[in-house]
Amino acid sequence: MDNWFKSRWFVRAISLAFAVALYVFVQVEIDQYQNDSRVFPNSGSDLQTVDNVPVNIQIDEENYVVSGVPEVASVTLEGTSGTVTPAARQQNFDIFVDLEGLEAGTHSVTLQHTGVPEELNVYIEPKTIEVTIEERASEEFDVAVDHVNTDQIPDGYEIGNSQTEPGQVTITSSKEVIDQVAIVKVFVDMAGVTEPIDNREVPVNVYDASGNELSVRVAPETVDASVDIDNPSKSVPVSVATTGELPEAYSMSSIEAGIDEAEIFAANDVLQGIEEVSTEEINLSDVTESSTVDAGLALPDGVSVSEPESVEVTIELDETRTFESVPIDVENLGGGQEISFIEPENEEMDITVTGSQEDVSSLSAEDLRAVIDADGLSAGEHDISVTIESPDGVESEGEFDQVTAEISS
Repeated sequence: MDNWFKSRWFVRAISLAFAVALYVFVQVEIDQYQNDSRVFPNSGSDLQTVDNVPVNIQIDEENYVVSGVPEVASVTLEGTSGTVTPAARQQNFDIFVDLEGLEAGTHSVTLQHTGVPEELNVYIEPKTIEVTIEERASEEFDVAVDHVNTDQIPDGYEIGNSQTEPGQVTITSSKEVIDQVAIVKVFVDMAGVTEPIDNREVPVNVYDASGNELSVRVAPETVDASVDIDNPSKSVPVSVATTGELPEAYSMSSIEAGIDEAEIFAANDVLQGIEEVSTEEINLSDVTESSTVDAGLALPDGVSVSEPESVEVTIELDETRTFESVPIDVENLGGGQEISFIEPENEEMDITVTGSQEDVSSLSAEDLRAVIDADGLSAGEHDISVTIESPDGVESEGEFDQVTAEISS
C-alpha cells in the first residue's frame, strides 16, 4: 500500500477520479436546480402572464385542414423585470403548433414559441393539445339572399328579385364538414329601403341543417348583393264617408270629393282586395252651411298614397224655409162671379221652400204665389187645385194641395 502512494501514476489516477466525481456532483446539482426552478419559479424572479395570444398553425394548407387548435393561449414569462416587462408589453413573439409532416389522423402536439428572449423561461397554457388533421376538400355552392328587417320596409313597397355576384362561392374544408353544409347565404338589411339595392358588399355565411354556423374557408368571402324594390299601385275611386245627421231645416244637396280617383300604393296582394278608398268620416251634425273642408283618406294598413294625403270635400246644403200666411190668388173668375173660401177660410196658406242656402236665404214672401184657377167654374162649391209659383232652382210645397171655395153669381 505504501508503495502505491509512493507511485506517481497512482496519485495521478486518484486525483483524476476525484476531479471527475466532483464535476459530476456539481453538474447534477445545477441540473436539479434548473429543473426545480421551472416547476417552482424562483421567488426572486418576475412573472407576467399574457392572455389571448393567437395560436398560429403551420400545416400544408393546400392538402389538409385541422381542428382542435385553440384560437388563443396564455403565455407566462419568467425572468428579470427588465426583460419580462418589455417582452410582455411588446409581445414580439409567436405561439404556434407545428403540424408539418403529420399525416391525416388525430395527434397530440405541443404548443411552441418563437421570438421570446433566451434569458426568459416560457410557460404556455395549454401546453399540449389534441388535433385532428383531415384531407382538404372543396365544393361550389349557390348563394341565397336572406332579407332582414322586412317589417321596416315603408308601406306600399315590396321586395322583387334578388341576386348576388358571383352567384356561387367555393367552400373549402374537410370532406366531413363539406357534407354538413346546408345553407350558404348573405343577409341584406331592408329597413327603410325605398330604392333598389345595387351591388351592396355583404359577407357570406355558411350553416348546417340545424342553423349552426360552420367555420370554413369561403372564396370569395364577400359578394355583391342586388335587390329590386317594387312599389305597386293602382287608381281607385274616392268616396266620402259621413257620420251623424244634419241639423234640422237642412238637407244634403250634394257632397263630393275634389278628386274622383286616388293612386294607392301597396303590395300586390293588398291591392287586389281594394276597390275604393274613402275619406275619414265627416261629422254632419257640425255642418250648418255649404262649405269645403279638408278630409284625410282612410287608408287600410299597408297602403299609402302619393301627395296629397287629404282631399277637399265640397258640401252643398239645401235649406228648408216656411213662409206663413201667403195670400191665395184667384185667377180667371167669371164676370159677375164672386168667390168665398170655405177651407182655408182666411184665404191664406203656408208655403215651404227648399233649395240652396244662397237661393233660399234671399227669398221673401213676395217671391212666392199660391194661385187657384176659377176658369169655367159655375156657381156652387168647388175643390180647386192650388198652384205654387216660386223662383227657378227652388222647390216649393203649399200647405194645401187644393182649397174648397163657394162661387156665386
